[in-house]
Amino acid sequence: MGFPRRAEERTRHWAPVFKAVSVLWLVLALFMTLPWGVLLIEGDPDAMAFGLSILFILLAVGITWSMTFRTSVELKPWQMFVLTTLSWVSVSGFASLPLILGAPQLSFTNAVFESVSAITTTGSTILGGIDTLSDGLKLWRGIMQWLGGIGIIVMGIAILPFLKVGGMRLFHTESSDWSDKVMPRTGGIAKATLGIYCGMTLTAMVTYWLAGMTPLDAVVHAMTSVATGGFANTDASFSAYAETPGILWLASLFMLGGALPFVLYIRMLRGHGLALWKDQQVRGLLLVLTVVCLFLAIWRMQLGTPPTEALTHVVFNVISVVTTTGYASEDYTLWGPMATVAFFYLTFVGGCSGSTAGGMKIFRFQVAILLLISQLRFLTHSSGVFVSRYNGQSLTDEITRGVVAFSFFFFLTIAGVALGLSLLGLDLVTALSGAATAVANVGPGLGDIIGPSGNFAPLPDAAKWLLCIGMLMGRLEILTVLVLLTPMFWRR
Repeated sequence: MGFPRRAEERTRHWAPVFKAVSVLWLVLALFMTLPWGVLLIEGDPDAMAFGLSILFILLAVGITWSMTFRTSVELKPWQMFVLTTLSWVSVSGFASLPLILGAPQLSFTNAVFESVSAITTTGSTILGGIDTLSDGLKLWRGIMQWLGGIGIIVMGIAILPFLKVGGMRLFHTESSDWSDKVMPRTGGIAKATLGIYCGMTLTAMVTYWLAGMTPLDAVVHAMTSVATGGFANTDASFSAYAETPGILWLASLFMLGGALPFVLYIRMLRGHGLALWKDQQVRGLLLVLTVVCLFLAIWRMQLGTPPTEALTHVVFNVISVVTTTGYASEDYTLWGPMATVAFFYLTFVGGCSGSTAGGMKIFRFQVAILLLISQLRFLTHSSGVFVSRYNGQSLTDEITRGVVAFSFFFFLTIAGVALGLSLLGLDLVTALSGAATAVANVGPGLGDIIGPSGNFAPLPDAAKWLLCIGMLMGRLEILTVLVLLTPMFWRR
């Protein structure tokens, strides 16, 4: 009697997780019908690939629901850890099917790499000849990143704070305006966020189209700009629009918009017009961008670049890297060694917590500075009591522990991935920048192979799988994945 009872308990524990993740599979299949419809209208043979992919996903959903029909989807904290990781891994796998079955006929490794890069909004690619892809596949690459972007926001707002992981924990103290006044329930916050996300995307589509993009390019680039993903419809990325500075400035604006906390947009819509400016994190991000852009623009002007051109391309590429979008209007590694090192440092920065951007996030650097100041004060006045405040709130031990732990494991993960890549024969620049760009979810690395003018196709398959792990860990805030590797987590 003991064995059947244990089996029944396992089923009861895992059923809600699989039922919840199967809903995400169904959403993926629904969005997959959009490129499928485009291909059917155009009479493109890639329509068969999408049709088969949708059928396979629906079959998986049907089997899962038949096994979990009477199961409630109420999840315990430990189940949410599993759900968070399982959903991103499984959705990335299913999203790769059209790339395997479609015209590119990618290998399993390359297809998974492309889809993981898309869903995590990293933006690294193994594809060459993107210009020649069918309209449906171009659209699908944009949709994958767009879905990943909204998934990141919802995860950051609704799941990670509940699990005490991520920066949005700062908004969950009892005195927080966010928890008390913006929306009464997490479901309401998610719906409002989705509305703002869709509104920003639609605005980007229209403005890109009016600025001169083709309708397909406007749709795809709008999705990947707001999602801070970085996939483009050509191998040249935004170099194709290098002679249209208006488009570069528009893209800079939408990338920056995607990298700001979406909960603050909700506050603004509810009457707090200065919510963005009053936020310490937003002001910090704008300060970093302003200082770096001015410095690099002056650097380029000293090298003979006209001021307007220098400022346009510096602002675009700096915002692209800091917001972890990964577009490139020029190969900035050709701007000189100082600029190359600067962009490597910018790889780690990231946008704001509660946005679509990856990286360390600005608030962690700000909290680290506050902790450093506090420690220096303590060394000077050992008997003093100092309280660090962020956005008007006292920094609790829980938040500081989370920042320190994440920062340590963030760089430890990059070091581990870089070591693995070097063991696979990659040079120092490729290994180190590849690891950094994967874990920070930026996109292009440095060097001749994976730099802004290259792609990840030449890398060995083992390196691509290692980078996939890095991209997923970086997107899931690392600790969410690491906790699953501890024996104590499974002792329940």
